[in-house]
Amino acid sequence: MATQSSSKEEKVVQGISASQGIAYGQIFVYLQSEVQVPTYQVELDKRIDEIARFDKALLVTRQQISKIQDEVEKNLGKNEALIFDAHLLVLEDQALISETIREFETTGRNIESCFDLVSKKYIQAFSEIDDEYLRERAGDIQDVAQRVLQNLLGQAENSLSRLVERRIVVANDLSPSDSASIDRGSGLAIVTDSGSKTSHAVIVARSMQVPAVVGLRDLSKRVNTGDWALVDGYDGLVILNPSESTLFKYGKIQSKKKSFQGRLMEANRQKAVTLDGVDVALMANIEKVEEVAQVKEFFAQGVGLFRTEYLFLNSARIPSEQEQFLAYKAVVEGSAPETVIIRTLDLGGDKPMASQPDLFPDEDNPFMGYRAIRFCLDNPAIFKDQLRAILMASHHGKARIMYPMISGSEEMVRANQVLEECKAELRARKQPFDETVEVGAMIEIPSAAATVDLLARDSAFFSIGTNDLIQYTLAIDRGNDRIAHLYEPSHPAVLRSIKRIVDDAHAAKLTVGVCGEMGGDPVYAPLLLGLGVDSLSMSPPSIPAVKFLVRAMKMSDARALAAEVLAMASPKDVYAKCAQFHRSRVTME
Repeated sequence: MATQSSSKEEKVVQGISASQGIAYGQIFVYLQSEVQVPTYQVELDKRIDEIARFDKALLVTRQQISKIQDEVEKNLGKNEALIFDAHLLVLEDQALISETIREFETTGRNIESCFDLVSKKYIQAFSEIDDEYLRERAGDIQDVAQRVLQNLLGQAENSLSRLVERRIVVANDLSPSDSASIDRGSGLAIVTDSGSKTSHAVIVARSMQVPAVVGLRDLSKRVNTGDWALVDGYDGLVILNPSESTLFKYGKIQSKKKSFQGRLMEANRQKAVTLDGVDVALMANIEKVEEVAQVKEFFAQGVGLFRTEYLFLNSARIPSEQEQFLAYKAVVEGSAPETVIIRTLDLGGDKPMASQPDLFPDEDNPFMGYRAIRFCLDNPAIFKDQLRAILMASHHGKARIMYPMISGSEEMVRANQVLEECKAELRARKQPFDETVEVGAMIEIPSAAATVDLLARDSAFFSIGTNDLIQYTLAIDRGNDRIAHLYEPSHPAVLRSIKRIVDDAHAAKLTVGVCGEMGGDPVYAPLLLGLGVDSLSMSPPSIPAVKFLVRAMKMSDARALAAEVLAMASPKDVYAKCAQFHRSRVTME
């Protein structure tokens, strides 16, 4: 690693690791500016022209995004280019377009101000969603809206494509088209004040195989273009003005990390079997049909969670039964002969369809509101379309059905009754499906966790959604920055709840998986397995690290770890014990 002398003091800034790797070089501070939108009244005889101007801006924006998509597909690949499908869908969203025109016809104000007002309502709705991935989609709408406004106002496109020197790009945030415009030879790393592991800027960074660190608050205001920095994408650090000793240390770390990554990928081609001969099922969480390719690429043993709501959220309308069937069929066929667990709609409350505002009224407490199975049972026509589509897909491979946010056995019984009606309707149509398709419940609410023995009467399996289970058990809004530090997977209440779920399920001879973030964390994976969890499901790229650890441990040791930490009172002590277990079995040497 080359060095650069500097008299400035070294400073370490902690962020969130988003894309692995190490980079060293000079900073380029990318300052984005909000489009200044004027407001004025449009004369009556010019209103037809105003709408035509809006149509033209939408067309030009569509052409620009299509061009970016083509470039990304050429340079990074087809999967990465799919990011921009969501952008193109925004431009085709009839609710957004119609609402803008209605606002214009009602107020007579210029079309820019009307579009700005309406698009901001959509951005606000998505930014308040609890789900991190969906919250990041507010950035998609904002990116597209900025482009439309620039085209309406005749402003030049704001782009990083003119960056020619190899630099570390530092910004408050990066839109998908911003990050996609960075030349692969110019972007050493991506560093943002805001953002998360699921932002599209991060997805592009991972595709470009450059380090990325996010969540650095106000770093873009504290550094200057030309400053020297080292980006540690493994531990989420940005080191300003690194000393020669720091650069030397990171040179050695970089060499070890690259070697270790090769070992992970080599181990991932092997079976997930512990040193004492216990097979462990490692499955994949996916949102899109296209991600089936990753299920195969990372040797997942099927799909432990297919989040179907993304078919709805990326559409301007509710998908038809046939459209859903084709999507589910593609995933089931693509994953064969392995199982696909298809979760029914987890829409509503904190995940509304912006294009269907009438279905999702505003709520004071959306986290505990009108969502998931509650919404489905209240909208049987929508629910039955989905269930029939899943049943038809079950004829083409091995599928299971899972209901989200079940709070008790009455909901489970009602959902199964609707499913039986769907089966009868398909039989009447002479439409084939798997008559033995299994149905399970997602355990993510304390009331469900406490009544697993009752739910087992109407279930064939369970999957623990640790993200919400932790949130509800600890009464912690994980999206609230002021209390997010209290969100602790290692809390004794959480661990005891998981243990009880597993014990009650096993007593009923049912299996239990984990499909929340804990399942893909190699520090917590041994603890979950030691507690008796039967399978772990995670994002496909997380599988190699978890599988490596599984192959380096004994299940007997994991059970001993679980027994020890269940007696502990401090979440920090529990985490320290799990981290020590991990370190003792996984080294980069």
